[in-house]
Amino acid sequence: MVVHLKRLPVPSRILRSVGYDETTKILELEFQTGAIYHYLRVPKKFYTNLMKSDEMYKYFSEKIRPRFTAKRVDNHEPRT
Repeated sequence: MVVHLKRLPVPSRILRSVGYDETTKILELEFQTGAIYHYLRVPKKFYTNLMKSDEMYKYFSEKIRPRFTAKRVDNHEPRT
């Protein structure tokens, strides 16, 4: 069972909400599509910088996505 983090809504066309847990260093991102991902072992500075960024999706695409392991956690069922 996956525990979802408390997320804050964000002003982004791609991201819907963002959460972070300092203890586990998990960054949780909810996309406008409804997909939710955990990014693992993310130092707090990346969360802080993401939340301060004027271009959140650009920061995510350049600094977080290529650097950290992601796991989809929204129980998405693939279409057949």
